[in-house]
Amino acid sequence: MADPSSYRPKPGQIPDSPGVYKFRDEHRRVIYVGKAKSLRQRLASYFQDLANLHPRTRTMVTTAASVEWTVVSTEVEALQLEYSWIKEFDPRFNVKYRDDKSYPYLAVTMNEEFPRVQVMRGQKRKGVRYFGPYGHAWAIRDTVDLLLRVFPVRTCSAGVFKNAARTGRPCLLGYIGKCSAPCVERVSAEEHRDLAEEFCDFMAGRTGTYIRRLEKQMTDAAEEMEYERAARLRDDIEALKKAMEKSAVVLADATDADLIAVSEDELEAAVQIFHVRGGRVRGQRGWVTDKVEAVTTGDLVEHALQQLYGEETGDSVPKEVLVPALPDLVEPVQEWLAERRGSNVSLRIPQRGDKKALMETVQRNALQSLALHKTKRASDLTTRSRALEEIAEALDLDSAPLRIECYDISHLQGDDVVASMVVFEDGLQRKSEYRRFQIKGFEGQDDVRSMREVITRRFRRYLAEKEKTGEWADGESGLTEEDGRPKRFAYPPQLVVVDGGQPQVAAAKKALDELGIDDIAVCGLAKRLEEVWLPDEGDPVVLPRTSEGLYLLQRVRDEAHRFAITYQRTKRAKRFRASPLDDVPGLGETRKQALIKHFGSVKKLRSATIDQIREVPGIGRKTAETIAVALAQAAPAAPAVNTATGEIMGDEEDGEPETTAGSSEEPVTAGASDERRGQER
Repeated sequence: MADPSSYRPKPGQIPDSPGVYKFRDEHRRVIYVGKAKSLRQRLASYFQDLANLHPRTRTMVTTAASVEWTVVSTEVEALQLEYSWIKEFDPRFNVKYRDDKSYPYLAVTMNEEFPRVQVMRGQKRKGVRYFGPYGHAWAIRDTVDLLLRVFPVRTCSAGVFKNAARTGRPCLLGYIGKCSAPCVERVSAEEHRDLAEEFCDFMAGRTGTYIRRLEKQMTDAAEEMEYERAARLRDDIEALKKAMEKSAVVLADATDADLIAVSEDELEAAVQIFHVRGGRVRGQRGWVTDKVEAVTTGDLVEHALQQLYGEETGDSVPKEVLVPALPDLVEPVQEWLAERRGSNVSLRIPQRGDKKALMETVQRNALQSLALHKTKRASDLTTRSRALEEIAEALDLDSAPLRIECYDISHLQGDDVVASMVVFEDGLQRKSEYRRFQIKGFEGQDDVRSMREVITRRFRRYLAEKEKTGEWADGESGLTEEDGRPKRFAYPPQLVVVDGGQPQVAAAKKALDELGIDDIAVCGLAKRLEEVWLPDEGDPVVLPRTSEGLYLLQRVRDEAHRFAITYQRTKRAKRFRASPLDDVPGLGETRKQALIKHFGSVKKLRSATIDQIREVPGIGRKTAETIAVALAQAAPAAPAVNTATGEIMGDEEDGEPETTAGSSEEPVTAGASDERRGQER
């Protein structure tokens, strides 16, 4: 625990101007980012008697080891820079709203030649129109199913679309009238795009025009005694009205607004947002956060606005934003929102009428969200804390291991040997810091030797980063990157867990000893009896089967195994699909793909003459001769087998050649299901 006075800036050193500041810990990791109208006054508030600080502010300043700042010219610039740094550094002590779920959107891909209507989650893409968010994906599908009667826009994937175009037969939706079937040219690209535009207009709230138009068409058809057409139009009108009923009118005059409500206590806050478009509630979302400082409701609103609109532009930022309290500096926030939208944005507190009544509804949702979150988290925090305490007690550690790293080795009968490193912080997965390794030091199957190599490589990198950051030198610490961020192996764990028994634990301990590291605990978890092995101990530590500590170690170990075997299978699949063209010197991916596209397969390319190879754009005589020689020397590979289906894949399946994995240590987001065990490790 650091003493804030040890890094407090000298009097008069801090400028009395707007700016953004960063607190860093002893490993140079940014742990807090803030902005201020006056940097001098704001930073001075952190260096007072610790007893007067908010509990979490006290934790932050004692965790920090340095503070630095950047002066800006205006408060709007400070707001923009603060948002950029929070997004870039992901500081652990900042107010970061955690989505209580991943919200689906109804998306229309207007950036494609034939726009497609689909459900989308995650980061928004340029050129795609989004509507929502919705509470459930099925709500989107129900709405789309109703609207396709009137706006038969394409909903199929690219593969289905291309297959229909190739065969000349549309999919089922094309036959039943819920798709205009542009794949078989029933409508032109321009006509299909007009349908997509009308679909977007309807979803944006401009519904009256289409209802009135269809009603007039129905009346005209009835007068002309075209009763079947009139009945069809009647059903279309009912479908549109039914879709509209799913989002009742809450505000008059087709209002476009977002309503934000906050419910908070001393430690946490919940935010609820209603998206109103065309006077109807089109979506709802909720966030929760820890309160690091004694922030006001206005501060929480400001952070919510940053997270909500930081990546949005144009109509995604509504004309009106209704909030329970205004930020302290409301003018810069309004100016920032106006820049995002491209026109004026009203940021205000509703005082009366329908908008105030709807805000009360949003507030009730925020209260319920906070109560539900605290109920869930109380149990979760208690369980995780108990698990870490049990591990510390069983392994005789000085304190609970807040950062745990686990390593596993995976291979298939000695081939494609890889390793994984997974990270748990505070008992939760930290997927952004997962790493994977290729075993380089030797070939063949030797789990113990592989474990020693991986531990050595990981902690040799740690020592190198530690030395570069200046932790062993006198004076000020240096930076590891130009932007001030430490490199990826700079943070040490309190506990290293290896998947295995005494041999693997001994190998990991020996690797650490050789590097001179003696402040990191090591243990192993053996699969057969779930025994915990410690270095230099003849007998294992046996935790009770009902132990939360054992359950956490099992989760860590299983996650490491899953991550390792996923990487091993990826490497094996790439090896099976490797092409003889990979060995042709000077032949890049673009020309490889051009060759495969021209000839259809490596088998046909192998039988082609040099003149035929030269017909491919970008291939000269010398390159063609090199390709012919390389393919002639390469013996035809045995047919690959799809291990999941048993299908034999011949040369025709070579398709596009793939490159092998490049870096031996890569950050990867995990996301696969549990893997089967067999001959794979």
